[in-house]
Parts: sequence; structure tokens; C-alpha cells
Amino acid sequence: MTKLLEWLSILSAFFAVWYSLVGGYVKHKLIEENMKLIMISPIIFIILFGLYAVTVVLYRVLTFNDCKEAAEELQKEIIMAKKDLHDKGLRW
Repeated sequence: MTKLLEWLSILSAFFAVWYSLVGGYVKHKLIEENMKLIMISPIIFIILFGLYAVTVVLYRVLTFNDCKEAAEELQKEIIMAKKDLHDKGLRW
């Protein structure tokens, strides 16, 4: 299952529960007391998802591996390619 399908499954399950609570299909005293919180819960979850996404991106940027050997090898290949193109008559 791809990540998109996982997120869509979670989202549809949440929406089904939320809709049943808002639509009045489930009756309970606790639900009636907290109806304002239930009504704004999708907005709260969107904000929490945004915070989660920002946290994951920042964590992955901070723990990004720096491969100095690969960078040096790439720079050498670039110099070789430029020299080869220069030898073949390409000037810029």
C-alpha cells in the first residue's frame, strides 16, 4: 500500500466517524457536551498535520548525509566533461 492510500484510508475513516458524530447518528451525553470541539476537530487535525509535515522536513534536512567523496568525484567528472567538450570544439 502506498503512502497516499494509507493517508486516504486514515482520512476517510476519520471523516466517517466525524460525519456520524456531527450528523447525530450517534447519541451520547458526552458527544452533545463537546459538540463545539467535534465541529472544529478537522481544522485542528489539519493544523496538527501541518506541524507534523514541517517537523519531518526539518528533521530530514538536519540529518541529511553529506558525502564529500561523492562531491569530489562529481566535481572531477564535471571538469573532465568540460575538457572533453572543449577538445571537441565547444566553447562557451
